[in-house]
Amino acid sequence: MTTAPNKKLRVLIVDDSTFMRKVLQDIINADPQLEVVGQGADGRDGVALAQSLRPDVITMDINMPHLDGLQATELIMSQNPRPIVIVSSESREGTTSTLKALELGAVDFVTKPTSGIDLDMKTVAEDLNRKIRTAAKVRVVRTATRSALPMPRAPLSATAAAVNSAALTQSGGKFPMVVLAASTGGPAAITRVVAGLPKDFPAAVFLVVHMPAAFTKQFAVQLTEITALPVKEAEANEVPQAGTIYLCPGSHHLQLSSGGKITLDPGPRIDGYRPCADVALESIAAYAGMLMVAVVLTGMGADGAKGVKTVKSAGGCVLAQDEATSTIFGMPAEAIKTGAVEEVLGLDDIAPALEKRVAKLLRLAPVGAR
Repeated sequence: MTTAPNKKLRVLIVDDSTFMRKVLQDIINADPQLEVVGQGADGRDGVALAQSLRPDVITMDINMPHLDGLQATELIMSQNPRPIVIVSSESREGTTSTLKALELGAVDFVTKPTSGIDLDMKTVAEDLNRKIRTAAKVRVVRTATRSALPMPRAPLSATAAAVNSAALTQSGGKFPMVVLAASTGGPAAITRVVAGLPKDFPAAVFLVVHMPAAFTKQFAVQLTEITALPVKEAEANEVPQAGTIYLCPGSHHLQLSSGGKITLDPGPRIDGYRPCADVALESIAAYAGMLMVAVVLTGMGADGAKGVKTVKSAGGCVLAQDEATSTIFGMPAEAIKTGAVEEVLGLDDIAPALEKRVAKLLRLAPVGAR
């Protein structure tokens, strides 16, 4: 979302505490680029004010009467989407409610200051206003409600399963590998894609998303609720299996060894990212070759752009999410600029495309394919 020069960003505060609304108003109005244009006392107020005021950004508490912050976020993002920053005492890394809010389309989170005279208030204020300014740049898109997510897909037929088994044997024991890379808006996008994969999807699926380390274990648990495939945090030295989803821990970079085992590197950020999608894409491409499919989803920055070129050079396939359904069309756009992307797809078209691509790989893979 862009604003005219010198025009302040309009912020709606939604919180059930009169005191906290005043604290947040003072913090936000102290920033010369921001102004508070409305306040809601609960989620119901927030939904109504989002519609009438059309603010640039909404700050949203979680625990509120009548309609809580998660319910309000779901309604706003499915009906009248605006950038939402969760501001709550519950909005700490790894909490279930924070992660659910991000899945529903919230852009970021800030832990609510405990009092107006908190010694950390300056740090909280700087963090909050920075995230509000960043959120205002986000392209908001309607997100599906959790209840409207696709039902887990049914197993493949016995005939199809037999074809897949034979194909795996013909390919020298290797099988297709899919990598989904994402950043801002990633939890919601990944949730949507994996929900559409069938139970017997004959590929290993790696998820590389820019998330704090404390989030990934809980995210893996939540993904098991909406997909028919087993989901787990990736572990060092394990051998990936077809039909399993592996989520890269937020504290490590993920790679595959030449022998096909997962390695996890807790080293420093690479180009500002940990996990770094480029690292995973380049490593898995070196192992899987033509049996790899890379998908670059919504996200800020250019992570994945280097990696998709390696995937393409190795004979693999690259897909990207389109601008219309991306929360931020940064990572997909940068990937597309490389010329390595074969298809640009809407979010709901990605799972069916993966199913078709993987089935084709199983039919065409020669003996000993890499």
